Amino acid sequence: MAPRLSARGHAVPASPIRTLVPLGDQARARGLRVLHLNIGQPDIETPEPMRRRIASLHEKVYAYTPSGGTAEYLAALREYYRRLGFSLGPDEILGTTGGSEALFFALAAVGDHGDEVIVVEPYYTNYSAFATLAGLRLVPLTSRGEDGFHLPPRAAWEKALTPRTRAVILCNPSNPTGTVYTQEEVDRVAGFCRDHGLFLISDEVYREFAYDGRAAVSALSLKAADDMVIVVDSLSKRYSACGIRLGCLVTRNRDVYGAALRMAQARLSPPGLAQVAACALTELGPDYTRGIVTEFQARRDMLYEAVSAVPGVFLRKPEGAFYFVARLPVQDAEDFARWMLTDFQHDGCTVMVAPARGFYATPGLGHDEVRIAYVLERGALSKAVKALAAGLEQYRTAPHSAARLTAAAAPTTTT
Repeated sequence: MAPRLSARGHAVPASPIRTLVPLGDQARARGLRVLHLNIGQPDIETPEPMRRRIASLHEKVYAYTPSGGTAEYLAALREYYRRLGFSLGPDEILGTTGGSEALFFALAAVGDHGDEVIVVEPYYTNYSAFATLAGLRLVPLTSRGEDGFHLPPRAAWEKALTPRTRAVILCNPSNPTGTVYTQEEVDRVAGFCRDHGLFLISDEVYREFAYDGRAAVSALSLKAADDMVIVVDSLSKRYSACGIRLGCLVTRNRDVYGAALRMAQARLSPPGLAQVAACALTELGPDYTRGIVTEFQARRDMLYEAVSAVPGVFLRKPEGAFYFVARLPVQDAEDFARWMLTDFQHDGCTVMVAPARGFYATPGLGHDEVRIAYVLERGALSKAVKALAAGLEQYRTAPHSAARLTAAAAPTTTT
């Protein structure tokens, strides 16, 4: 008798962000330049102080570090948060292997098998994988592109509540929509959590990336919320250092911190070399942040204007992060995304986008949407939009296109 895979092994979803990578590899093998708008990997250089610290290492033995992070790394993180106005003790911040591990630790700490977590959809697709691994069920609240993907009213949150609800995940600024939630919206979610004894898991990986004078509200600033707030954070986007796989979990709840630390002890330690590099963040002040945010806002402006001009495409102007969700004039955005890599080229280029269906938990939503990341320099983004526009036009006239298109006379799908 053959061994059998677990139900969990079957249930963990594939990532729509990476699922088309093999097709991209094949396109490159055919000589095409693949412009990656599918993944949040900025092309901006990792800051020199971080690179210098790694280059200066001359250790003879690269040993385990403390499970919660080195004293130096934690001190650098506390200084970063101090500059934001938050005073944190050494037992309120835990170093993790990227924001991903921080999120998994948070989910595993707050819920038992079969418990539920409310999340606003579309949401970062890997929430589904982490919830599955933790044995939890995501309960979606749908936001609408017509509303800029801002939060639904309190009544919708109350309707989603069940006796198994344990937490809410809020990503602010949002991946994948680029929405920056207002103070009123964050207060509304906090009030809901407070009234029902729920944890608020606040994903603040894109904290600095807020445009047009906006500022993202950190859950650490909420009043009477110390026991319920768990902040998930990462160095990946802020410092264009995705590959060092380093982040943190922040909480003033002693029980949550203790549970997360025990989980951290089970995996031994976060990446040691990455922590050495990360200590340089104390050398990176407001000027660094302003320069990065200014560049991404310029990319946002350019890409929004260009994509909005493509016939049949719908989107609202994103307010932060470096993503947006666009509705395309096709029936199946995943089919279109695959076709762009297998059957299309424009001036030697093609584009990889992330089909948005995997960013929803509600069946049927996102089928005609894609997430686009504006992480490339503006010249490459210009090429990408031209290729995307040409691809949509050609796709509409390709063989069997009738089955692929959203008929011009049909009502527009609302998601």
